[in-house]
Amino acid sequence: MGVSKLGDRGCMLVRPRGQSRRHRHVRVRDEFAIVLDYMPFGNPYDRHVQHRSRPVAQALGTKFFALVEILPLKNMPLNIGERVPIAPQPELPGHPVADRLSYNELSSVAKTNLAKFLRDIVIEKEKVFVEFFNVAKPINIRLHSLELLPGIGKKTLKIILEERKKKSFESFEEIQARTRINDPVKLIVDRIILELQGQEKYYIFVEPYPDSPGFVKLNYLDYLYKLTNYDKPW
Repeated sequence: MGVSKLGDRGCMLVRPRGQSRRHRHVRVRDEFAIVLDYMPFGNPYDRHVQHRSRPVAQALGTKFFALVEILPLKNMPLNIGERVPIAPQPELPGHPVADRLSYNELSSVAKTNLAKFLRDIVIEKEKVFVEFFNVAKPINIRLHSLELLPGIGKKTLKIILEERKKKSFESFEEIQARTRINDPVKLIVDRIILELQGQEKYYIFVEPYPDSPGFVKLNYLDYLYKLTNYDKPW
């Protein structure tokens, strides 16, 4: 199920009176997440022993791409591909965020679903990610931010820079038509997955987790949301 077709029933979701919401504060900026895997009987490989025999889900934040483990609210089973509200803090409505996850902690099902749902998200936010091709800047004298996208070399970079001087790109279709890029959406998705795997020096879209020494966060995502006036919570 694509993100653009997902219902937002979670906007009305509140904590039932008297329901326990005891979970530690987890630093996550996302307010919504898409479910990558739902384990109604628990995750036997979970590092949290208490989560090995209770319903848990692995999910991807739809705005800032945090990988999270969430604890479904009582009597509210989740569906893979569903966009749901999440609560990194106890006082917030939504399914409690139990912890951040690294890419290696994802189940095989979650890893399989990651690229598909990321693609849905990038297409839904076309205006945001197209703008990256318009405003991306050099990192240093040898490396341009656009070259961090898998498949973009010096020749393709030159074409992109020349084309955007003539006229800003307005869609993925236009990028495809005016450059040598066959699938610009896939380039964005592949880059996000590389950053989620946590072995990169430069991070365009994702906040590295866990922290590693020597990485450089370029902070493009906040900039792109501001440039495109994207103010939705997901």
